[in-house]
Amino acid sequence: MSTKRFYSSRFYLVRVFVLAVFVSHFFACSKSYEEGKTVIGNKAMVVTAHPEASRVGIEVLENGGNAIDAMVAVHFALAVVYPAAGNIGGGGFMIYRPVDGEVSSLDFREKAPLAAFEEMYQDENGEIIDGLSLAGPMASGVPGSVDGMIQAHKKYGSVPLKELIAPAYKLAKKGFYITEKQAKNYNRYKSVFIEQNQDSTNIPLVRFDRKWQEGDLLVQQDLASTLKRIQDNGRDGFYKGETAQLLVAEMKAGNGIIELEDMAKYEAKWRTPITGEYRGLKVYSMGPPSSGGIALMQLLKMSAHFPLGDLGFHQAKTIHLMTEMERRVYADRAKHLGDSDFWDVPKDDLLDDGYLKSRVDEIHLTNATDSEQVLAMNFDHQESEETTHYSIVDANGNAVSVTTTINSGYGSKVFVTGAGFLMNNEMDDFSSKPGVPNVYGLLGGKANAIQPEKRMLSAMTPTILEKDGELFMVVGTPGGSTIITSVYQTILNVVDHGMDMREAVSSARVHHQWKPNFIFPEKGGLEETTKSALEEMGHTIKERGSIGRVDAILVNEKGLLEGAGDPRGDDWAAGF
Repeated sequence: MSTKRFYSSRFYLVRVFVLAVFVSHFFACSKSYEEGKTVIGNKAMVVTAHPEASRVGIEVLENGGNAIDAMVAVHFALAVVYPAAGNIGGGGFMIYRPVDGEVSSLDFREKAPLAAFEEMYQDENGEIIDGLSLAGPMASGVPGSVDGMIQAHKKYGSVPLKELIAPAYKLAKKGFYITEKQAKNYNRYKSVFIEQNQDSTNIPLVRFDRKWQEGDLLVQQDLASTLKRIQDNGRDGFYKGETAQLLVAEMKAGNGIIELEDMAKYEAKWRTPITGEYRGLKVYSMGPPSSGGIALMQLLKMSAHFPLGDLGFHQAKTIHLMTEMERRVYADRAKHLGDSDFWDVPKDDLLDDGYLKSRVDEIHLTNATDSEQVLAMNFDHQESEETTHYSIVDANGNAVSVTTTINSGYGSKVFVTGAGFLMNNEMDDFSSKPGVPNVYGLLGGKANAIQPEKRMLSAMTPTILEKDGELFMVVGTPGGSTIITSVYQTILNVVDHGMDMREAVSSARVHHQWKPNFIFPEKGGLEETTKSALEEMGHTIKERGSIGRVDAILVNEKGLLEGAGDPRGDDWAAGF
């Protein structure tokens, strides 16, 4: 084992034996996050939601592949080893910063099928049909992940696609050892999987002999066959032929509306990134149909008006100001953001310095604003927190930031029979009916209404930062509507509060999204004196579980790469 490689995970040392099985002879188990270990790389770094996916990515880089090659290999590997959110049946967004070219962004978000229409989840009386947009075949949009990976690889890749899919194929065919978190998750979802799938005896994540346990081997032969078809036939191995036919058959067996024409027509789309500056740093993030880039830049531009570093990390005044900015940004998001191919998004107006200064001027330094007084249309949206993110930097300094999802944990809960992969339930990310709350208690409006071939609004915020023209940070996270505030806080933690990457990722987070009108801190994340001070300002505190799972890379003052996988999950950084 080379001494130049360093790895980190959140596991306690008592799990070393199981981890050794996970990563075979490729990994050396280092100290856990609880013991303060930061992963350092001299040349390259990969941070993902699962140790096997990180192993796959770092091996591609060690063998001479570039960041896009590693991205493709990681993405397909996550579809095997992290089925709650890793996918080929979903979609996402990519920000890519080459060393010698312009930063680009790729939208491979799912699309509404051709047969979709605005009232499709309403009954004859105009009432929402409970659960129809959440589970089962009708909840699925046309998946974009495979086309996204193939388009990015065609433009920037250097290693043959077949070689990059090979590790995922092997993991599916021969199996991998599941984590403790995964075992608990599979057991919890067993009845849901059985209920939603037509062949209850052929669900890869269900076992009938006993409960799943940490270290069990998960083999997925049908998924391996699907990956083999993509290896052999590229895009047509998924969007045409046997896989597409199996997918459409699964839809028709239920009440789904995806047809072969939908599959054949799908195309990922290259878009112009959202760009801006914060305290001398250049920021690149994702534009519509993601709301993440615009919302993040609004937050950062407004933050530049306040001495957040001097006020201190998690001090009442700091959280108050962050909350007031978030309140206004999420109201703007609600009113103005949707798929820019279908909705006129006023990007320049939302990012105008004068407009944002006027928003700052509305903020009282010691008193909370009532969200009802923040003007916006009654609309907001949140996607499930079971998204996933990965960050990669290769040996030449090329960097990629990718956030991808199938929406809720395990998407629609429907496995494509004979193909072995889960379909998304992204149709719930649309507004099923203006003014009616979705499953998360949030309202919807016309900007995000269902239309054929429209992409649903997202909060995904893959982001890359530069300092003096050089790479500085690669960052992103899952977390639904908390994605934006998690990325925002991670940047503040480094830039304003002087944290290293591990500290910035693992520190407790807080969230506010305009409505409902609560500050949501992670349980135990704020001191009682801080909560009391915020309440005296007029804020309402409502503690919640963990927020986000940030996977990020920082170029430190020595020019070394600091990789951090979030200790809230099984996330793992690997570098050399």
